[in-house]
Amino acid sequence: MFQYEKKYQKLGKKYIAGVDEAGRGPLAGPVVCACVIMPLNKKDLIKGVDDSKKLSAKKREELYPLILEKALAYKISIINHDVIDKINILEATKRGMCECINGLDIVPEIVLVDAVKGLKVDVECEPIIHGDALSYSIGAASILAKVTRDNLMIELDKEYPEYHFAKHKGYGTKEHIELLKKFGKCSIHRDTFIKHFIKD
Repeated sequence: MFQYEKKYQKLGKKYIAGVDEAGRGPLAGPVVCACVIMPLNKKDLIKGVDDSKKLSAKKREELYPLILEKALAYKISIINHDVIDKINILEATKRGMCECINGLDIVPEIVLVDAVKGLKVDVECEPIIHGDALSYSIGAASILAKVTRDNLMIELDKEYPEYHFAKHKGYGTKEHIELLKKFGKCSIHRDTFIKHFIKD
């Protein structure tokens, strides 16, 4: 989890940021991006940080406040479904990632990015395939993004209880698709994602 951080530490980089997203694939809700600069000295490392998809919801919830507490700087960006429909999910993800990077209180010397290329920011970025499983910094960002988005979907479930958003978080599960066909779309569904499942 530290090979990329060690690579840049050896090059004299002090502020190494990780950036990731949660929610590129769902049929409803926002995409959430997070960028974080974590301390990399041994005493401040948080045990258990990993790709958020590998962790249980309980473990992510446990790690979330620890990451916020230890972080030297962090920023979370929420890009709503209407923007996703307007500019597409990749461009929405890039927008969120750029907002996060530019919104940090500390300017990073290098940003480790989970897979996404072509971020238009004034700092060096290194896209890493499966970066959330290979970089501690990206792993921490993935947890911030995932927990933030899951909690948003749980809140939205109260507004739209018929869709069971708290359960599937907007992803295209069999149950969600059946409910979508039964009730039609709601105001947080991504029109460009649901066109295969429902007619206007």
